[in-house]
Amino acid sequence: MTRHPLVVGIHDLTRRPGNRQDLVLDLPAPPDLGTAVIGVKPGSDVHLVLVLESVADGVLVSGTAAVLLEGECVRCLETVRTEAEVPLSELYLYPEALARAADDGDEEAVEMLHTDGETLDLEPMLRDAVVTSLPFRPLCSADCPGLCPTCGIPLRDAEPGHSHETIDPRFKVLEGWQGNGE
Repeated sequence: MTRHPLVVGIHDLTRRPGNRQDLVLDLPAPPDLGTAVIGVKPGSDVHLVLVLESVADGVLVSGTAAVLLEGECVRCLETVRTEAEVPLSELYLYPEALARAADDGDEEAVEMLHTDGETLDLEPMLRDAVVTSLPFRPLCSADCPGLCPTCGIPLRDAEPGHSHETIDPRFKVLEGWQGNGE
């Protein structure tokens, strides 16, 4: 049976507090690792540098994920490509720690990530960390002037003083009228 690349084995760590495992993984990005305007292209490289540490109630995973973000500038709609290094830190609970937390009425712990004792799935941790680190309004540059609201050309490409004469539609009927000077 083939295992998903973001599922890693932890057999040597399980229930041995203090043991640790260093991992360096280069994997294809899973789908839906972003928002409507910016994200990681599915299948692109994700470079993970991780430390897995066995603790009493589970396995603590910490490290970084290096990804290439692609999206659109919200002002001018140009393509935005930038590298990001996202910090990762998550505690995966053992099944008995999860059950104990549920019995104690800890509603937050019930929603925490967990391990089956043999493997853990890094995808939910990766998704949570990357998506929450994305810019809400990605820009191609901090001083991007955007698009002309009338003709839609990028203002960075427009000549200096670019403007359009607009006439208030309420006065359009007076456009051809000329008074007799009185």
